[in-house]
Amino acid sequence: QLQPVESGGGLVQPGGSLRLSCAASGFTFNNYNIGWFRQAPGKEREAVSCVSSTGSGTKYADSVKGRFTLSRDNAKNTADLQMNSLKPEDTAIYYCAAYFAPLFNRCVLERQYGYWGQGTQVTVSS
Repeated sequence: QLQPVESGGGLVQPGGSLRLSCAASGFTFNNYNIGWFRQAPGKEREAVSCVSSTGSGTKYADSVKGRFTLSRDNAKNTADLQMNSLKPEDTAIYYCAAYFAPLFNRCVLERQYGYWGQGTQVTVSS
């Protein structure tokens, strides 16, 4: 079954860092663009960042630019979201998602992603 698998969430103090990882399960990872999304309680799901299948293209939401960095290692079948200078408003469930895009150098946040992980909780609190 094709499904991304997230890991790395947890509790961190404001100003701290976390690294989330998305791994491939049941699909050829380097044929897919990867996106990270988040949803806080009572709020709509928000796009955070994406990376193209080749790894050469990334995009970020304005709310995380300069603080979050998304990269991928196709040899290891992982895409990692490094989150620095975390704020309480970053608290949410973070989801990894994928769509088929072989040899793409660009990614899109505002589109349907066909495959979703179960999510990992990130809590930023003192």
